[in-house]
Amino acid sequence: MKKYEVMFIVKPAEEEALNNVVTKFENLLQANGATVEKVDRWGKRRLAYEVKEHAEGYYYLMFFSAEPKVIAELDRVMKITDEILKHMIIKEDE
Repeated sequence: MKKYEVMFIVKPAEEEALNNVVTKFENLLQANGATVEKVDRWGKRRLAYEVKEHAEGYYYLMFFSAEPKVIAELDRVMKITDEILKHMIIKEDE
């Protein structure tokens, strides 16, 4: 398994809705055999430019270990999730 990190920005919403989004991706990774090591919640920040008509968003950074095939599924689900404004998945150097 390789180490990855994913940073994603969630639309401003209630605390419970934000937690549901993070839990959704943790469960997705675990269901596909990945191990979530850490989730950093950076909080609400102003965006450099508007994304999908939002000027602010909640930033999250998730560290995990997974097989490369899991990344394609994570990317697919993040693209179709309405609450996600932007995301980026990076493979960590060894």
